[in-house]
Amino acid sequence: MRLIFMGTPEFSVPSLERLIRDGHSVGAVFTQPDKPAGRGGKLQSPAVKIVAASRGIPLHQPAKIKNNEEVRETFQSIAPDACVVAAYGKILPEWLLQIPRLGCINVHSSLLPKYRGAAPVNWAIANGEQVTGVTIMQMDPGMDTGPIWTQQTTEIGPEETAPELSARLSEMGAKLLSTTLPLIEQGGVSPTPQSDADATYAPILKREHGKIDWNEAAATIANRVRGFQPWPGSYTSFKDVRIIIWRAAEVALPAETSSATPGTIVGLDKSAFTAACGGNSALRIEELQVEGKRRSGARDFINGMRAEVGMRMG
Repeated sequence: MRLIFMGTPEFSVPSLERLIRDGHSVGAVFTQPDKPAGRGGKLQSPAVKIVAASRGIPLHQPAKIKNNEEVRETFQSIAPDACVVAAYGKILPEWLLQIPRLGCINVHSSLLPKYRGAAPVNWAIANGEQVTGVTIMQMDPGMDTGPIWTQQTTEIGPEETAPELSARLSEMGAKLLSTTLPLIEQGGVSPTPQSDADATYAPILKREHGKIDWNEAAATIANRVRGFQPWPGSYTSFKDVRIIIWRAAEVALPAETSSATPGTIVGLDKSAFTAACGGNSALRIEELQVEGKRRSGARDFINGMRAEVGMRMG
């Protein structure tokens, strides 16, 4: 098939590489513009750009899509059989959806209609889901509302983080895309409309989503620690210093500390410390990061910050 591919982060890369490996003709790749990253603000290329450049595929990085005549002309000149989209990061205008012969086909990292939106992997983990998956869907003008071609499910590991799950789902999505595209072209599969009544949403992450509320149950906080990686992270404060928690798990709250105020350190050992949480629960914290420093084990934090039982975070 003659295709145009649209994608930006690492999640998109396996799908693009699979299309090339399957022998499809990728006439153009669209990705987001380079963006500043790190303390120095040096421009960083999207992962998809690096792959496209190494393969010699014509690359486009428009800042806007909606009323961009150059984008329209590119699509019309290539006249693709389909446009494949995987985490591109922009809503596509209706006129663009209508140009490819088979429309635009999206690789989405959730079991639609659950977790429509920008951050399905993060919110699935943060909300404590045990199962998720990938969906190959036909795009329409709505936000992930188009009919479903195929889906595949997978369990979420009890300690799996958002980057780890995203990497697994990206490979799953690429394989499912590989088997689904020929079926779509040959009429071997029928699209199934989504049920809007069953829809849930995964809005774009904001910095404030990462702030820990110690009044919440430890299980909830632990899920958010796993889900909000690498950004915005799950953060709190200790001695007026911002800290990010990277690895933590729910544990039983010692009976003798059942009246402790949420956020209070109730236990210390060689590899972790434990904080009281809401609902008579506790969080065992094993890895964290003091703002401006590298990630470290809890023992380094305890020694460096002179943490003691009875001190409070938040």
